Amino acid sequence: MTLKKKKRIGIDARFYGPLGKGLGRYTQEIVDNIINIDTDNEYVVFLGVDNFDEFVVPVGAADRVKKVKINIRWYTLKEQLLFPFYIWRAKVDLIHFPHFNVPVLTGGKFVVTVHDLILTKFPTVRATTLNPLIYKLKNLAYRLVIWLALKRSQKIITVSQFTKNDIIDQFHISADKIVVTYEGVANLAKGHDTLFVKKLDEEGTLERYKIKDDFLLYVGNAYPHKNLESLVRVFSEVRKDRPQLRLVLVGKSDYFYERVKDYARSLGLYQENQFDSPVIFPGYVPDAELEVLFKRALFYIFPSLYEGFGLPPLEAMAKGCPVLSSDKSSMPEILGEAAVYFNPESDSEMKVAIEKMLSDEHFRTDFVAKGYQQVKKYNWWECAYATHKIYQSVLYGR
Repeated sequence: MTLKKKKRIGIDARFYGPLGKGLGRYTQEIVDNIINIDTDNEYVVFLGVDNFDEFVVPVGAADRVKKVKINIRWYTLKEQLLFPFYIWRAKVDLIHFPHFNVPVLTGGKFVVTVHDLILTKFPTVRATTLNPLIYKLKNLAYRLVIWLALKRSQKIITVSQFTKNDIIDQFHISADKIVVTYEGVANLAKGHDTLFVKKLDEEGTLERYKIKDDFLLYVGNAYPHKNLESLVRVFSEVRKDRPQLRLVLVGKSDYFYERVKDYARSLGLYQENQFDSPVIFPGYVPDAELEVLFKRALFYIFPSLYEGFGLPPLEAMAKGCPVLSSDKSSMPEILGEAAVYFNPESDSEMKVAIEKMLSDEHFRTDFVAKGYQQVKKYNWWECAYATHKIYQSVLYGR
């Protein structure tokens, strides 16, 4: 009997942790789970300067898991030119890139995860702070990097059938090369004392963020395809008959959120640092406190025009928050019958959907129960296990 030779697998984990937002959560869950699933092979985990200490090698795994710190930011020329050297020096048999930004000089076998094709679907200067000409040039470079990554990879991982179809349609990649591995739903309060989210702390959390009860909740970034200006505009109409209603938009403050704030301010819906502001921007909210917002919101609303997977609505469902979602892109596939849908390109349809959710508490309660069932379909361990099987198929041809 021939023993299977131990392989060395690299993972580009520069997105690891909260620094990388949604990509960070995906990368963290893949790394944390896969090194426990696969105890036969060695792993080289490439981390950035800012998140090197975020990842801790498990006790007893030091002989097979190695951390490598590289001072290389994503989407840079340095990434394209220097990162391949670090990969070569690590002598990996396979490397997994959890995002499309694969250096074009990468040699050897690699697997790439493509979460969505947002950069090709929404190539608009509204989605950037760059000079329009520079943005167009950079967008062309992104397209080239994506195309080369898809063509040269041994396998492509996607997080939904929707994105798989997108890749096939736009880049004419063979369906056999693409594997769908659904993401999981994180336990937002993991690592925190359960006392933190009891009643008294719930009240303290709401007060700290200047939030009253009777609020709608959105969690995510404010890029143009998230469609938040339409949500604010429709909310202003709904609120005419419900002046006590609030809209809470959670996300780290940046250029795009500032633009949404300006729009809300122009409609008279936002007063900075005011407890009674109709639209509230808490900024970044830690996971344990975010759980409180999910629990206390009337419902979570997701007006996005395009998503490869859409994790926040599932996290809302996991915390007993009913979900009102866009019917575009992957959302019906991921949320199934556990969400109420509307056309995000129609203000009138969005308004009707919001009013229906507001007017019927029993209707909302039904979708809480459906949400609990839906999230059981998504597990990070299963996602990592499926990813491990893809590594195996590339390394051993099975």
